[in-house]
Amino acid sequence: MSVVNLGLSVLGEAVAAQGTAVVQVDWRPPAGGDAPAVRALTDLYGLRSVDIDQANAEVLRRLDTGVPMLVDVRAAADVVPGLGDRTLLHPGPPIAWDDVCDPLRRSMRAAVVAEGWAPDVDEADTLLSTGRVALAAANEHSTVVPMATALGPSMPVWVVENAAGGTRAFAPIGQGSGDVAWMGRESPAAIVRLGFLRDIAGPRLARIVARIGPVDVFALAAQGVQMGDDVHMRTQASTNLLIRSMLPAIPTLPDDAATVAFCEYLSANHLFFLTLAMAGAKSLTLAAEQVEGSTMVTTMARNGTTYGVRLAGSDRWFRAPAPPVEDALFHPGYGPADAGLDIGDSAVLELVGLGGPATAGSPAVAAFLGGSMADAARVTEAMRRICAGESSRFKLPTMDFRGTPLGVDVRRVVETGVTPKVNTGILHAHAGLGQVGAGVATAPAAAFRDALLSLQAD
Repeated sequence: MSVVNLGLSVLGEAVAAQGTAVVQVDWRPPAGGDAPAVRALTDLYGLRSVDIDQANAEVLRRLDTGVPMLVDVRAAADVVPGLGDRTLLHPGPPIAWDDVCDPLRRSMRAAVVAEGWAPDVDEADTLLSTGRVALAAANEHSTVVPMATALGPSMPVWVVENAAGGTRAFAPIGQGSGDVAWMGRESPAAIVRLGFLRDIAGPRLARIVARIGPVDVFALAAQGVQMGDDVHMRTQASTNLLIRSMLPAIPTLPDDAATVAFCEYLSANHLFFLTLAMAGAKSLTLAAEQVEGSTMVTTMARNGTTYGVRLAGSDRWFRAPAPPVEDALFHPGYGPADAGLDIGDSAVLELVGLGGPATAGSPAVAAFLGGSMADAARVTEAMRRICAGESSRFKLPTMDFRGTPLGVDVRRVVETGVTPKVNTGILHAHAGLGQVGAGVATAPAAAFRDALLSLQAD
């Protein structure tokens, strides 16, 4: 007799212990046996699946073939749609001041001072707490911001166009590392850096892009993946490629101390490409959002308090508490008790085949997951279980040049219980000490379940 055992392995082990051949099949009830979710999956995989699969195929096409082009660097007030005069854009779903986490509060106060709305962070706190400075989710303004960034109207942003999708997306130019506001700092140095970006880096980058542009953002990202980037936690290769493309224009900048400071900023900013990649990804997900009747996820964003998910064809947020960042490496002297919750809009990268889906090709990211490339490969394979396709441009040399997983399908997430993995940094939870580590955050299942049930209701 030969035995095939489904599910609980203890039954198969008992048969094997008696000397009988057994094949163990790893099976578990869809959606963990959650009856409402199983009912929704039955409907969405049933007769409705014909239309859904067509819509999903169109979403995948837009994510895979759109070409994000860097065309300009401008002040946010000049280009970001609907940005008010006294408004800060923040990561994640909309949030009230009372619910804002400590690192994001500090970044907001720094931004208010940099905008000239308050003379110091104490007065900035008063303006924010009394509602005299408005808060808005960056994602609702075609914009994405990393970590604890608070984006004011005067700050420079990358302008990325996706001609095929008819979309335009924005993200702030990177602040760099160290004592900076996007890491939850409100120190004088962090405020000075915001002024430097506005007055020195932004105008020079605008001149450079005008001279060398348009720049194919994802052509650089694809090369970076081949060179060990996941283009989320690790962007050194893509950053170097971008700066190399800028070199012909740099000698045309003013020959002064400010340009020297600008070049020093470029040379020390190993995450310089990150926000440009985010703007490129957002330009594709904006095009995907236009597709009705799909089960594809087009927004994943975190504000350090809540985690928000949106689906194609809808502007409705589905929220759950922001998760901790696990599989983490901490700076010396810090540990899980110091860690803030997951924060930032950079999870947009995981929706286009970068970040978590590209982990298997990044030895640097593998260090956060146990240290072996097999550990990194498991993250990519887990993403493959919940994605509807593969990227035709982001290829992993470590997986025989197979494309990275592309397009998160909420049906697969709920069915398997596997939620997206997001490669990210860790900010200090309450002391304003900036980044204290990095790791991998697992998206909360509840947000995806609620999104699935909403599709059944529709």
